[in-house]
Amino acid sequence: MMVWEIVGLSILCVLVFPGFVFLSALSFFSEWFLRKIVARMQNRMGPSYVGPFGILQPLADFLKLYMVKEEKIQRYSAPLQAKLGLSIAVGALVASTLLLPLSIVRFAAPYDVIILAYLCAVWVTVGIIVAAMAYPNPLTIAGASRLVALAAVSEPSWVAAVLIPTTLATAYGAQPPYSILATSITSWRLWFSPASGIAMALGLWSILIATQAKTMLKPFDIPEAEQELIAGHVTEFSGRVLALYELVHDMEIAFGALLITYLFLGGPYPFGHLTAPGIVVLVVKFIGVLFVLSLVRACMGRLRIEQGIRAVMKYSLVPALVGLGIAIGVLLA
Repeated sequence: MMVWEIVGLSILCVLVFPGFVFLSALSFFSEWFLRKIVARMQNRMGPSYVGPFGILQPLADFLKLYMVKEEKIQRYSAPLQAKLGLSIAVGALVASTLLLPLSIVRFAAPYDVIILAYLCAVWVTVGIIVAAMAYPNPLTIAGASRLVALAAVSEPSWVAAVLIPTTLATAYGAQPPYSILATSITSWRLWFSPASGIAMALGLWSILIATQAKTMLKPFDIPEAEQELIAGHVTEFSGRVLALYELVHDMEIAFGALLITYLFLGGPYPFGHLTAPGIVVLVVKFIGVLFVLSLVRACMGRLRIEQGIRAVMKYSLVPALVGLGIAIGVLLA
């Protein structure tokens, strides 16, 4: 394949599939699914009017905010800074999809799990904080401080959980070592050994809770506590800035569920990746992860900030570290 062909396919991956267009569509679907399932669990209708079963409601909301609603600007606000921060977060999530087997051009390198952690655990959070700080407001500052406090425990938990399958895959000979792509292809095998199976179970439990906290879904919607902070770090967002923020939030949920599907649930296994049954299995597993996130969101109320931090440390960080210890033991054995 010629160099220009590789460059062209890489641009296609970034812009269309599995990049911006695909991830945006998947994000709108994920938002619709969460809203619909939570509404049904709470005896409400949820999205019902735009599109079949209301499935186009998230897209309609985004377009309304981005193209119709006025962007409120206060005296000391910096909307360009907010858009830049949120664009960085979108770019980090789009770049992360290129490490998955979905990508037309498969990007893989030794220890590329570090790149994933750098993009998702650092730049997404930094982008949101940069956007929040563009609107000086006591409520915004309080919400952003809670976001930083929650991220200080949820992001290490998430990274430790991601390291479990990558370490185990490396221990069983996956190449390149500590690669997201190599791990995604071989992760189904990791459940069949007793030691690695226990580590994978701990990692799956941990990453589900860490994802719930990263995406600020109940009971971890602490930075957006309406009764205390109106909307926290989102208080001053409006128009295009709010549309971009909602897109980042939905993208983080969609990518988090997709990553769990590949790293812990084997992706399309037991079928091939490009086969019709494999695609069906992949979709079913992805929806299953979304359902678990929706179930927790529907069943629990908001925690206080100290309760949320304690819960993430106890139920996510500790299991992830134990699982990672077992994985390292398997690697060194």
